[in-house]
Amino acid sequence: MIKIKQRLAHNRALLGFNDLPIALVGVPLVAFVMPLLFFNGTLENGIWAFWPKWKVSLFFTIFYWVVMRQAVLFFRSRWPEYKDTQKRILFMMITTIVMVLLLNNFCYDIHDVLLPEGYQKDMSKFDYAKSTFMVVFFILSIYEGIYFYHRWRLSLIETERLRQENISSQLDALKSQVNPHFLFNSLNTLTYLIPEDENRAVRFVQQLSKVYRYILEIRDRSLITVAEELDFLDAYQFLLKERFGDNLQLHLQIDPAVKQLHMIPLSMQLLLENAIKHNIVSSQHPLTIEVIVGTPKETLLIRNQLQPKQQTQVSTKVGLDNIRRRYAFYTTAQVEVNTEDGWFSVELPLLHTPELVVEEKG
Repeated sequence: MIKIKQRLAHNRALLGFNDLPIALVGVPLVAFVMPLLFFNGTLENGIWAFWPKWKVSLFFTIFYWVVMRQAVLFFRSRWPEYKDTQKRILFMMITTIVMVLLLNNFCYDIHDVLLPEGYQKDMSKFDYAKSTFMVVFFILSIYEGIYFYHRWRLSLIETERLRQENISSQLDALKSQVNPHFLFNSLNTLTYLIPEDENRAVRFVQQLSKVYRYILEIRDRSLITVAEELDFLDAYQFLLKERFGDNLQLHLQIDPAVKQLHMIPLSMQLLLENAIKHNIVSSQHPLTIEVIVGTPKETLLIRNQLQPKQQTQVSTKVGLDNIRRRYAFYTTAQVEVNTEDGWFSVELPLLHTPELVVEEKG
């Protein structure tokens, strides 16, 4: 019993809907119409006189409905992905044509057997084949039409979900930048700079102001150019160097050709923050971080040496999941994460979609 229920649930998932109500209405309706269209059926003498032809039509409609339903289930399980839709429909159409041509002669010969005495079909095999093809393609149209409508609704729901997640992720990202730890570390660094070098302290305040100004300016932006993110990185890198000195080695490799491509705001900063947060940064263990933009492909790669801290800080839940969710709203390209040879790397796709930038001012 459990296996039957699982099988029914599996079939319903492949079809995308519960087809029982459709079949209960569709089969009698199609069976009723076909004799009127192709078998010279008429209602002039009443429904009872029409019943013999309707009965035979009902038999063949049920037969072809069940066969075509199984064909749909087979090809859906064989090619379930959306990208395989054209291939699935093509093979299903070819299989349907071959199957109808093979079965049609047999059905044509037994048609008279099913009719009561005094009733005979008065149509050629060609006309009979036309009626059969109309039935099977009507059945396929029902299943494919409702299935595509179901997928369309799901895509709308998924798009809205991703949009909401994208908005939520952006808010989380902004919150992470004004959290007490970031501000405390910056002010603590400034406290040491003021008595030592006033000019450096002034430059530090200027760069800190630039960082927060950038955060405020992009708060309503969904995507920004690589050039804009790199301008922000200059200011953020200055703050990091003042804080860690030579204990943090940040190496940049930038291809100017990709500066006009687009990316998620603050994603670069989040990855740098995570690298510093989870790894030792000291004179005995300097941390090396490499930022490679656009070389050799249109991606942004940030990689750091693995030297994990003994006790990591409590996660703010703003990190790779945040970046993945935001990228998923704009592209199917994956955020690649790898750990090998003592290095941790994250590779972000760069986007050719400036029309997706959402900017609201006011």
